[in-house]
Amino acid sequence: MNFGPSAPLVGNGPYNRGGKHYISDRTEPYNQNPVFFSHPANLGQIAPYIFLLLDVFIIDTHTHIYLPEFDADRDDMLQRAISRGVQRMLMPNIDIASIDSMLAVAAKWPLHCFPMLGLHPCSVPDEPGPLLEQIGELFEENHWVAVGETGIDLYWDKSRIGQQRESFRRHIEWSLRYNLPLVIHARESFHEIFVLLEEKPYPGLTGVFHCFSGDAETAAKCLSFEGFMLGIGGVLTYKKAGLPEVLKEVPITRIVLETDAPYLSPVPFRGKRNEPSYLMYVLDELSKVYELSPEEIALQTTSNATRLFTRIP
Repeated sequence: MNFGPSAPLVGNGPYNRGGKHYISDRTEPYNQNPVFFSHPANLGQIAPYIFLLLDVFIIDTHTHIYLPEFDADRDDMLQRAISRGVQRMLMPNIDIASIDSMLAVAAKWPLHCFPMLGLHPCSVPDEPGPLLEQIGELFEENHWVAVGETGIDLYWDKSRIGQQRESFRRHIEWSLRYNLPLVIHARESFHEIFVLLEEKPYPGLTGVFHCFSGDAETAAKCLSFEGFMLGIGGVLTYKKAGLPEVLKEVPITRIVLETDAPYLSPVPFRGKRNEPSYLMYVLDELSKVYELSPEEIALQTTSNATRLFTRIP
């Protein structure tokens, strides 16, 4: 499996002419394509029909749609996402208490919603061993499409980094044992994450650096782990984030889409509840970064996600 910079783009192969990125020899750059408009509101209205025509769909690789924030309108929210082309939604677990609600959503929407299993670093207790044993036993049930989310979070609490390291190492073991991608939460902790990933060889380890918002150097280090991709969401639309410039150095073959709903809503919904249908706004920004049409971005990122998350249809 090749996730490196040399991995081919979908379609007829990559072309680069005068700084423009092409997927097909017959494809015009995004800013010359009359089918789509750069305004996200227009994109949200038109894209679903174009995607349907081209048999293209979108995957939200990280969304917490099982949380109480969606209890009042979950079905409507999911229908809205599906109608806008978001046909697959991958749900990362937070802790042992959130598993039942996550599985309930997956059971009701089995063609669209798929569960992961893990322990969020902010949910790691002072004595993580017993809880990790309990979660580890659940992997035998084979519901899961990934391990996570896991990782290190030093934004809220730096005092339990030892416990978070223990938990992260266990998640790496599960990822290898069950041949599932690892979904990594790295908040103010990329250095610590890199140290743990390099403690010893982990042949075949794959995954995603969820909600990536680092600089170019950090992106390059993330991509040095050949089986890993960057999860890109609403932060891309924030003016001060600087992420568009960073992504210009990142191959589109190493990117997957995500929302982290209900968090990190894209502009113009920043500060409000996020939801999978808002991926259209992220798609639009990526179109500008790579100078590809939204349907090409959708096609490529979906191809990336299905190569990484092999258990989703």
